[in-house]
Amino acid sequence: MTQLLRLALASAWNRRFTLGLTVLALALSVTLLLGVERARSAARQSFEQSIAGTDLVVGARSSPVQLMLYAVFRLGDATRNMQWTSFEALAAHPAVAWAVPLSLGDSHRGFPVLGTTSAYFDHFRYGQSRALALREGQRFEQLFDAVLGAEVAEQMGYRLGQRLVLSHGSGTIQSLSGPGSQAEHADKPFTVVGILARTGTPVDRTIHIGLPALEAIHLDWQAGMPIPGLSIPAEFVRKFDLQPKTITAGLLGLKSRAGVFQMQRVVNNYPAEALSGVLPGVALDQLWSMVGLVENLLRAISALVVVMGLSSMVAIVWASLGERRRELAILRSVGAGPLYIAALLALEGLLLAGLGAVLGYAVLTGLSLLAAPWIQSNYGLVLPIWAALQDELKLLGLVMLAGLLAALLPAWAASRMALADGLTPRL
Repeated sequence: MTQLLRLALASAWNRRFTLGLTVLALALSVTLLLGVERARSAARQSFEQSIAGTDLVVGARSSPVQLMLYAVFRLGDATRNMQWTSFEALAAHPAVAWAVPLSLGDSHRGFPVLGTTSAYFDHFRYGQSRALALREGQRFEQLFDAVLGAEVAEQMGYRLGQRLVLSHGSGTIQSLSGPGSQAEHADKPFTVVGILARTGTPVDRTIHIGLPALEAIHLDWQAGMPIPGLSIPAEFVRKFDLQPKTITAGLLGLKSRAGVFQMQRVVNNYPAEALSGVLPGVALDQLWSMVGLVENLLRAISALVVVMGLSSMVAIVWASLGERRRELAILRSVGAGPLYIAALLALEGLLLAGLGAVLGYAVLTGLSLLAAPWIQSNYGLVLPIWAALQDELKLLGLVMLAGLLAALLPAWAASRMALADGLTPRL
């Protein structure tokens, strides 16, 4: 076996330029295969770790997936809000241990603004039930205090004590109208008092303010526009009732998880208005079942690229048989049988596939080291540099097995070449 391996390596080295291109093609295809799998796994993990410890997400009647998307992931908009009185009634239910209100709608330079209470910092969990932690500063206490997610602070370069102005709506109006437009709440700026530690969740891209502050900046607004001729200065807003009338959604934690389905029925059958109670885990499963087709399509495309890379390897090895007629004939003349010749070419195919797989893994690791911060900064996706090695080793093993099987065809052709084929000159 050692002699066969040395012979295979020596033969491959003599054709290193041609085979090098084949290895490069295989490496790129393996990089794509592992990259798609790693991105898919990272996206699933990121979604699953965005919320933990919450038993029910409640909001106005809608599909579970839609409610989760806008309440937890800040994607899309709510069809309508739920009444504040309804949230208070649910929070006071004997089965509820804690409740966190969520109010969305405003933004700051593309980052969503979340109005909530201090209970959000006490009870919101992510990942393996990890609590939110402040990297700098403190929670909001004064009316116009703001606590930034890590990504907001890093991208915008904000520090404690810096002032910022919120925009009405998702930011589209501001981008069309330009800075300083009427879409901004420029007369009521906020002060950065805290910056949260990075979580790898939508929290990193969120600006957190108190619910009363969200009401305060909209006192002189109506139907999404400033009321003409009315402007309430920031120093006077405390004279008004700043209790919200509606909120976007709420998070509920129960005293006993055994009663989650009973509490869900209470929410879904709430008499005052049409509400939905969503179990986060069930909604995430529904979400992934919806995107499962896209996942399978991406896998199929990457697998097809690998097949194309292996096909090019087969084509090159097959085409080289004509150039290697004399080499194979010499081996036959010194006693190498057809099986030995077939094993030699099969081993070459295995070595090429193995080298391409290892090189592809190395390329992906290098790209992950370079691109992971940018991907997290722009898409909020934590791309693991060192993914689940066991799963990726299985894929690499399949690539090598496929390379071995693909090499059997030219190996079979070489084994059938007679000694005279290599010693007889071609005219």
